[in-house]
Parts: sequence; C-alpha cells; structure tokens
Amino acid sequence: MKDALREIVGKSNVLTSPEDTAPYLTDWRRQYSAGAECVVRPGSTEEVARVVAVCAREAVAIVPQGGNTGLSGGSVPTGARREVVVSLGRMNRIRALDVLNDTLTAEAGCVLAAVQRAADEAGRLFPLSLAAEGSCQIGGNLSTNAGGVNVLRYGAAREQVLGLEVVLSDGRVWNGLRGLRKDNTGYDLKQLFLGAEGTLGIITAAVLRLHPKPSAAATAWVGLASPRAAVELLASLHGRLGDRVSAFELVSRDCLDAVLTHSPQTRDPLANPHPWYVLAEAADSGSSDALRLRLEEALAECAARGGLADAAIAQSGEQSRALWRIRESIPEAQFTNVKHDVSVPVSKTPELIEQLGKSVKSRFPGAQIYAFGHVGDGNIHYNVGPPALVGERAAVNRIVYDAVAALGGSISAEHGLGQLKREEIARHKDPLELELMRALKQALDPRGLMNPGKVL
Repeated sequence: MKDALREIVGKSNVLTSPEDTAPYLTDWRRQYSAGAECVVRPGSTEEVARVVAVCAREAVAIVPQGGNTGLSGGSVPTGARREVVVSLGRMNRIRALDVLNDTLTAEAGCVLAAVQRAADEAGRLFPLSLAAEGSCQIGGNLSTNAGGVNVLRYGAAREQVLGLEVVLSDGRVWNGLRGLRKDNTGYDLKQLFLGAEGTLGIITAAVLRLHPKPSAAATAWVGLASPRAAVELLASLHGRLGDRVSAFELVSRDCLDAVLTHSPQTRDPLANPHPWYVLAEAADSGSSDALRLRLEEALAECAARGGLADAAIAQSGEQSRALWRIRESIPEAQFTNVKHDVSVPVSKTPELIEQLGKSVKSRFPGAQIYAFGHVGDGNIHYNVGPPALVGERAAVNRIVYDAVAALGGSISAEHGLGQLKREEIARHKDPLELELMRALKQALDPRGLMNPGKVL
C-alpha cells in the first residue's frame, strides 16, 4: 500500500520513520498518542481522492489532520486498527478572492493567519480568530466548527462558510464550492461536514465569507466583582454600542495570576487586583479615537451605577495587543489540569461558575479553579487544578458536566468531541439524536474508515 501512496504523492511525502511521523501522532496536549502505518502529505484534491481510494481498497482507516492543534484528541490515530494520517498542510493555496462577492476560496491546509492576512490585504475581514491562528489550518477549523473570540459578533466557523469541497470515504469528490448567499435547492450538505471532525469526509477547500474591515477598534480591560457583573456589563455595552461589541472575554484573577507567573514580563493592566476581569473589544467604521470615546462613555455610565470597579482603555494598537496577549497566554499558563470547554445560555454563566466553585471545592478542598473564556456567547473554559487532580479527571468531569446539563448547556462548546468526550456524549444526547447521527455516519461512511473512534 505504501508504494501505491508514494506513486500518488511522491516518496518524500509518505513519512514512515519514527522521527518524521512523531509530530503527527501525538496531540497538542500530549494526552493521546498512537502509531500509524504512515503519514501521507497530499498536495492537491486529486491526490487526496486517490489516497482515500487506495485506503478504501485496503480497508485502512484515514485520520485527516490539519495543524494538529485540537484539544480533544480528534486529529491523531487511536491505534485500534490500521490507520493512515492524511496531513493537508501542503494544500495551502488561496484559490480565489472575489472582493465584490466578499468571498475567499482557500484550500484546507491554509494556516488561519494566512487567510486573515489575504482578506486584510484585500481590504476585507475574515473574523475567525483564536490563539492558535498562527499554526491551525482552516480545514481543521471548519471540521471542528472552531469558535474563538469573535463569535459574539460574527458567529462560529460554520457561519463563515458558503461552500465546500469534500473528498468522500470512497474517494469521490463533492464539489460544493459555491459562493452563494441564497441556494434553496435541497439539503444544505455542507453543514454535514462542518463540525463533523473528519468522520464523514475530508474537507479539502472552502468558500469563506468575508466582511467589511473595521477602520476603528477600541479595547478595554475591566475589573469586576463577579461573573454576574460581567453579564450585566455585556448587556449594558450592547445597549450602548450594539453589534459594535465584537469580543467579550471573561478572565478570573487566578488566570491572570497564572499568566503573570508564567510570563514575568507581563504587566497587570490595573493598579489594584479584582476578582474578575473582562477584556472587551468594539469595532466600527470611522476613527478609533471616536470609538474609544464611545466605549469610555459607556463604561463610565456602568461605573456610575456600580457595575464595574475599574477599567483601562488601550490608547494604541500595541497596548491593545498587550491586553490580548494576556488572554491568549492563559491556556499555556495553566497547561496541566482537568480542562473543560462548556457552554450554557449567557444568562446562566454566573450561576454555572458559582455552582461549580462550591461543588468542586467541596469535593476537592485544595482545588484551583481557572475559569475564563467567551462569556459573550456563554462558552466558558473551566479548568481545575492542581496537576495532581488529573488523576481524578472522571470525578471532576462528572461534577462539571452534570452542572452544565442541569442548566441546559453543552459539554463541548468549540473544541469538539474527538476521543476525549466520545463516550461522555452518550449521557447527554437524546437517543434519537444519536440515532440520527449514526444514520448519517452509516450513509456517508458505511465501512467506518473516516477518523474512526472520534465523535461516535
């Protein structure tokens, strides 16, 4: 089989030695690692299709992989059967950019930052933005329906897609690369593959939706007494600024302290400590000075009502970037602990955080809580340390997931299920919903070759 793969992609693009394959076989968190027969690096959709056809003929499972920055073990082999990793990093071309239609067609291996840059150079905005944007790839972003900091205004990854090109489990290629806002001719097939984590087919290219590029931005770091004050602040800012509010990130003091320890060069944005913080950003047309004034007036009004304790507004792009570096450094600053990516209705995020704080510390008195995330869309990263508690992962998970379920939430907001939550999801999905998901899997991948052991 390897000889057949070499004929398709070239000898140098079929990796077999341990030193060459190692980066592709272990996930970013180093929680999942397993062997594979080889790593194949196709350079075109045609090559992906031929590779898949060979694997299908040999009944070898396929693990599609982008930047391998996922956090749920969805992009690496399980080791349960014969598997080949198909890495799409060589497929990194921007195929087309239509300014008048506000669309960009990118291959799956394009790094997210490169897509953002191409849009920016054309005077447009591609709003998907997350900490790993310098290494994650757009195919992986779409396959996991990535979220990030701009979901509040622009929606998650699936809202940024107009069309897809997908290689199916038998090697056939579905060309759905249409840049249409309206197409009422049957099922919206692209939605099946968005968020499916490569279990139904391999996304090889996408038509992405672009947006007008804001000419003004204003960023604020706000000190607060509680998560409830953060949700109330969000409502106030929406009332004053409308959809100009593009990001609204919650950060606990424990998270900030972890960053200050991890990166000693980082400065605390406010003179005095506060239990909670919000990093808020607004974007609009016009001048940044005018937008900063509007944001300052809105925050001052909230402060007069007792809605916030203190705030600092960035006066330059560098100051804004420094504030964002704090938020982006949080995951690495508390790397080893029990991590959760959950969501509840925005109005219920304070209740979730308060309830979990009591429940977790009652069961584990020495627990360290690192709560942060996209409170603007109800997505909280609720991580529990110290590292010794990793051995109690199942018990910690039960406390967190049961609380999330009781509030009508989801145990996976933006990181996907992968291997990490594949078994757990059976406790939270309606049996009929799982039945429908399995029916789709059977219809599109009847032999179970596409990324087995993930999602279902």
